[in-house]
Amino acid sequence: MAYSKVYIAVIGVGGVGRHFLTQCSTLLSRYPNVSVVLITRSNRSIRVPSFSHTISLETWEQDLAASESPAASPADVLKFLSSAPDECILVDNTSNQDVAESYPDFLRQGISVVTPNKKAFSSDLKLWQSIMESACPSIPHGGRIYHESSVGAGLPIISSLKDLVETGDEVQKIEGVFSGTMSFLFNNFAPVEGKGGKWSDEVRKAKDAGYTEPDPRDDLNGMDVARKLVILARIVGLEIESTAAFPVQSLIPKELEGCSSGDEFMEKLPAFDGEMEKVKSNAESKGKVVRFVGSIDTATKKVEVGLKEFDKGNAIAGLKGSDNIISFYTKRYGQNPLIVQGAGAGGEVTAMGVTADLIKVIQRIS
Repeated sequence: MAYSKVYIAVIGVGGVGRHFLTQCSTLLSRYPNVSVVLITRSNRSIRVPSFSHTISLETWEQDLAASESPAASPADVLKFLSSAPDECILVDNTSNQDVAESYPDFLRQGISVVTPNKKAFSSDLKLWQSIMESACPSIPHGGRIYHESSVGAGLPIISSLKDLVETGDEVQKIEGVFSGTMSFLFNNFAPVEGKGGKWSDEVRKAKDAGYTEPDPRDDLNGMDVARKLVILARIVGLEIESTAAFPVQSLIPKELEGCSSGDEFMEKLPAFDGEMEKVKSNAESKGKVVRFVGSIDTATKKVEVGLKEFDKGNAIAGLKGSDNIISFYTKRYGQNPLIVQGAGAGGEVTAMGVTADLIKVIQRIS
């Protein structure tokens, strides 16, 4: 049986992108009809001279470093792929807003998109609607859109939720720990057993272990969790305009919001340990622990992000390390929710989610 050729363009070769290309090299050995024809990063790019060629995934880093070609803009990539003789897929491994806003253009040209980029699905509602309206099956000849890794890295969160929705189940509530960073912090700061360390010490440990952004405020402000909830809420049919449409609790002391750097923030954070210690002690006095969670109530259309107390026997309380856990309460599952749990952060597992989505698209279009 003959398969259509499939051409892949890759934007972004940082942490996730590098892992993706490593995984892709193994994948392509099983799909000889698939080839990578363009790779671009922020300052340079490489592309094949014709679609009968392919970029070597053994030497791409050296080839890209030696390239004198400037970065390819979304418009450049679209023009290039539009000239391909067969099916094309754009893999966007960035968190770039401009790239995200170009997705409808690719989809309308029949070019499928695979990405972990949250901004495409959690920013302006009009962009979400435009993406969905431009993709197959809304447009029979439109490209397909897959973004499993925009929530929970490689965990099957989006695919599980879509299966529930598309098979007619009634999703009543979604609740869980959506941030590997917050999971690590609270599992160590307020463990089920033992006392845990000081808040600032645990933030420092998380930062040194690579679980936070260089400036931990980018994690502690709760916006990463909020963006993920917007995506899931929209999948179940709630028209959430943006993360500004619901309360998001920030764990950044107001006095430290204006710090000029992450280092300054870390230096001053110990002075506020007492505030978080009170939160922990209050939960402990009730025999509970505190965790940073997100929740969606579909009946009330209520979305929340912030601290919540849990009994020590609750699955959320018992998480280990930086694991995520998401519970889907539905009409079919009743009081025993469908639970997805596992590593929800890291370049390699995020890339795995991207690669798995790529395989799904290849299988559908070739």
